Amino acid sequence: MFPIPMHTKGTIDCNTLPSINDSHIQGAKNAQNIESLNRSSQNGNVAHTQTIRSGAAGAPAANTSSYPERAGAAAPGARCPRNPSSASHAGRSFPDAHMSDTQPATAPLSPKTIPPLLHPVRKGQKMALFTGQPSHAIHACFGWNAGNPQCDLDVSAFLLNENGKVPDDAWFVFYGQTVSPDKSVTFHSDEKTDREKIAIHFPKLHPSIRKIVFVLTINDAFAKKLHFGMIKDAYLRILDAGTEAELVSFRMDEYYSNVISMMIGEVYLHNGIWKFNAIGNGVAKDLAGLCGLYGVEVT
Repeated sequence: MFPIPMHTKGTIDCNTLPSINDSHIQGAKNAQNIESLNRSSQNGNVAHTQTIRSGAAGAPAANTSSYPERAGAAAPGARCPRNPSSASHAGRSFPDAHMSDTQPATAPLSPKTIPPLLHPVRKGQKMALFTGQPSHAIHACFGWNAGNPQCDLDVSAFLLNENGKVPDDAWFVFYGQTVSPDKSVTFHSDEKTDREKIAIHFPKLHPSIRKIVFVLTINDAFAKKLHFGMIKDAYLRILDAGTEAELVSFRMDEYYSNVISMMIGEVYLHNGIWKFNAIGNGVAKDLAGLCGLYGVEVT
């Protein structure tokens, strides 16, 4: 369960919130507790203090049939990262952290050159990752550039069961919860070639997980009136973790001003084979809204 104090200003308020966040969000929702899943930039960098759920009570070992227990003192949900020395979290009620009274302006995002995309697919295409051999491990690598210096993107991975929902809040991997309960999926930032990476080790993956959706979200999009029309060069490339050879890649070519989150792609299990699906579809929901869409409880 995610405690989320309110930090958004501008077009979103307690009257407009229900139309933004999906109706499937579980638990109480109000103007004081929804927005700060979207972190503030720290001088334009992607450095975060990471709060990792570790050793949650009831978390399943690999290849077992149980799920981690939901909520409770023994297994708290992931929280937004907090940095006691950073002014970038000003105004947020994170415990155990001293908050500054000022918030620095966002520095421009340094442009990155798109790496060679050797096996590109188009939107809607699907293909097997490992043909004729067991699926082992992959690196899903993400990159983008921004026309607006305030645009600060984050990558998240939702690990879904056959019902299209996370089994528990712990099965949502992002900058504030960097490891899945079975330790099969990990988040990495500040990559040399790409901006962020999700590593997946299929043999460790809990057998109930049938799909992993990769999402790009713009931090503080509602408050700063940001959207994907300000983003360019967004791509996803999937590499063999052992050889770093590219298996498949997808570069987005559709950007819309009414979109603030993008489901860029997913890997899914079909007839015993892990495949990639190039999605490239966006929604007018922030990270908190997407949590509700996939069953992560927000209170």
